[in-house]
Amino acid sequence: MALRILSGVQSSGRLHLGNYYGAIREFVRLQHEGEALYFIANYHALTSVRDGALARQLTLETAVAYLALGLDPSRATLFRQSDIPEIGELYWILGTLVPMANLERATSYRDKIENKGIASPEFGLFAYPVLMAADILLYDSDVVPVGRDQRQHIEFARDWATKFNVQYVPGYDPQDPAKTPGLFKLPLARTRDETAVVPGRDGQKMSKSYGNTIDLFAPDKEVEKQIKSVKTDSTPPDQPKPVEDQPLYQLLKVVLPPGAFADADQAWRTGGDPKTNGYGYFKGLLLEGYRQEFGAARRRYDELIADRAEVERILAAGAEKARGFAAPVIQRVRAAVGL
Repeated sequence: MALRILSGVQSSGRLHLGNYYGAIREFVRLQHEGEALYFIANYHALTSVRDGALARQLTLETAVAYLALGLDPSRATLFRQSDIPEIGELYWILGTLVPMANLERATSYRDKIENKGIASPEFGLFAYPVLMAADILLYDSDVVPVGRDQRQHIEFARDWATKFNVQYVPGYDPQDPAKTPGLFKLPLARTRDETAVVPGRDGQKMSKSYGNTIDLFAPDKEVEKQIKSVKTDSTPPDQPKPVEDQPLYQLLKVVLPPGAFADADQAWRTGGDPKTNGYGYFKGLLLEGYRQEFGAARRRYDELIADRAEVERILAAGAEKARGFAAPVIQRVRAAVGL
């Protein structure tokens, strides 16, 4: 049986370099390794997007971005989270077993409260990990590619799946799950640590919520402005530059091909000619590398965004296939809990 791979990206804003290098590039690679299912997390996006027309547009743009960046619908299943009605049912059933203490210590929730000043969080933000666990468990997924900051969600999903199996499967032993199979598979996280966290323009993790992104499909002038705004220090142009806590250096390392980065790294560390060793020069290198890396995808994006009917056809076909995987899972869960 082929390895089943599952992951997704929120449709809460424009996709950016962090989404690509931290997730989508890996998705494209993994579509050649097994049965790949990738969803647009538009339910999750409702915790931050409160305009219906904008939510629909961002969902479309996210689908187009996946396709433009190399996702092949003949190899991978692409679908909207909201097109799978089984997800809401599993979300509730799992929630009947999830300890409140788990949700209170969720790092994503605590980050929003402690670092982003959300004084009165909504239920959706608090219960976010339960919906994510339902996403993971509904399709009998084997592997979930995630960034380092999302690994806790996989751990939660495994813990809650184990708790469900112990509760509803007679004889299930979490120490020897092969002896009596559970109702849920226990998926594994897969993280590529070298690109799991991409720095934003201010040095924090690149994130729409921090407003520090370099967008993948924004107009060229806007992308140029974003790159020029990457935070730097006051080191003189002719002096060697520090490499620690330097988002520009880290972005060059992520975006440039190895040979081009080696040249940039030498110039960065040695200093010398102010015309070719100042931060403005390195921002120019980053912009050039960006255009070379994403030029073809940006052209493909423009073609696809103008053909909404084709994108909708791909998403509808993907949802039908995904529901084929979800149906047997929700059937055995419903039977176990007495529905």
